[in-house]
Amino acid sequence: MSSLIVTPPKTSGETKQILFDFLSQLRVGETISSASAVCTTWSGTDLSPGSVVSGLPSVSGSQVWVRVTGGVNGNVYMITVTANTSLSNHPVIQTYLAVVNTPL
Repeated sequence: MSSLIVTPPKTSGETKQILFDFLSQLRVGETISSASAVCTTWSGTDLSPGSVVSGLPSVSGSQVWVRVTGGVNGNVYMITVTANTSLSNHPVIQTYLAVVNTPL
């Protein structure tokens, strides 16, 4: 089962960090050892949606930070982050990311 978080939109020229906090999905004493992030196109057309995620996710305690950049104006992307934990669990958090022409 995955959780869904709300992410504000961004412009195609903007680079930002998105926080995925897994605290509520971890057991007492469980830690995140690594994480992966995948971006797919939910709405619109983009031949390379994976390039919206820039670099590897950064793990700090129960939090995973994902850097996003670019994207096609008018598209909505689904970003899926999977954590790998010390107890061999794999919790997932997803978010929709809209790319807009002008900042809101």
